[in-house]
Amino acid sequence: MADHYIEKKIYYHDTDAGGVMYYANYLRHLEEARFEFCLKNGVSLPEFAKQGVLFAVVHVDIDYKLPARYGDVIRIFTSIEKIGFSSIHFLHEIKRERLTLVTCKTVWACISEALKPQAIPDKIKQALA
Repeated sequence: MADHYIEKKIYYHDTDAGGVMYYANYLRHLEEARFEFCLKNGVSLPEFAKQGVLFAVVHVDIDYKLPARYGDVIRIFTSIEKIGFSSIHFLHEIKRERLTLVTCKTVWACISEALKPQAIPDKIKQALA
């Protein structure tokens, strides 16, 4: 499914009292995966932010299938489902070896510094397409 993946180790601070990754911590790892996906494709989010081009997560649809546990090494696969006028739809899959732990769809909205929707610059669309 994916164009890119990152590998992460699950540390104690990622988990709950039972040694299972706390559900909200998946979102942090997914954010890192999107950042690295963009960087790999030549899109530096901090550089675009300096130009007033920001992205905000506006939708997350996540399915937790199996838990990640303390000490696991996971891979977070990231691809793009579609790019619209002012939104980017990402698909993610988190795996431990061949097992799918999580599937997720995340939508980013391109916004200005005034937090208003704006068109995604063509340079970003071309780099991520």
